[in-house]
Amino acid sequence: MFDLTGRVALVTGGNGGIGLGMARGLAKAGASVAVAGRNAGKNAAAVAELTALGAQAIGVVVDVTDPASIQAMVDETVARFGRLDVLVNNAGINIRRRPEEYRLEDWHQVINTNLTSAMLASQAAYPHLKAHGCGRVINIGSMLSIFGVQFHIAYGASKGGIVQLTRSTATAWAAEGITVNALLPGWIDTDLTRGARSDMPTLNDDVLRRTPAKRWGVPGDFEGIAAFLAGDAAAFITGTAIPVDGGFSVQG
Repeated sequence: MFDLTGRVALVTGGNGGIGLGMARGLAKAGASVAVAGRNAGKNAAAVAELTALGAQAIGVVVDVTDPASIQAMVDETVARFGRLDVLVNNAGINIRRRPEEYRLEDWHQVINTNLTSAMLASQAAYPHLKAHGCGRVINIGSMLSIFGVQFHIAYGASKGGIVQLTRSTATAWAAEGITVNALLPGWIDTDLTRGARSDMPTLNDDVLRRTPAKRWGVPGDFEGIAAFLAGDAAAFITGTAIPVDGGFSVQG
C-alpha cells in the first residue's frame, strides 16, 4: 500500500527545502521524480541526490508564474516518463511587509507564485492524473492558512487560498480517482524561514517555547507524509489539510 514503484511524481519547488524533502520521500518509496524549479543548477543537485537513492529523476526548469512554462513542465515530465501520477504544488515565496506598506506588485508576485501556480499546474496535470484512476495532488499550505501574522499579508492569503483550492478540486475530482490534499507546515528550518529569523530576533526562542515538540521542523519531516498521501494507503483521504508542525497548531 505504500509502494510507489512505477508511478511518476512532479514536485514544483522540489530542488530545496520542503519540496526536496518530499521528493526524497517519494523517491525512497519507488517513484520516478521530476524536480521543477527556476534554478537549473539547484535542480541538477537535487536530481543527483535522488539518483543516489536509486530513483529515476529529472530536473525541469520552470517559471511557475507563466502558464506556458507550467504546461511545458507537465509535458516534459510526461514525455520523459510516459505518465504522471502525483503532483506536488510546493513552489512558493514570501515578501514580508505590514499591510499598510504592501505594494500591489509584491501582492501579485506572491499570489501568482504560491496560489495561481497551483491552480494552473493542477489543470495541466489533470488529464494525466485522471488517466490511471489513482492521481494524487498534494498542495503545500502553511500554518498561516490558519493563523494571521502582521508581516505576512499576501503569504497568508495565498496559503489560505491553497486550502480552499484543495477542497474545491478534491470535491470535483474525487469520483475520477484523484485525491487532493494539503499539508500545512509549521516552523520548518528552510531558507525561507531563515530570512524571517533575521527579521525577528526573538522568533527562534518563540517557536521553541510554543512548539510541543520543542524543535524546528526539517525537510526530512515531510518524507513520510508525502509517500503516504501519494500511495494507495491514502486512496480514501481527500480534501484534508494536515498540519505538519510538531503540535504548534493544536495550542490555538
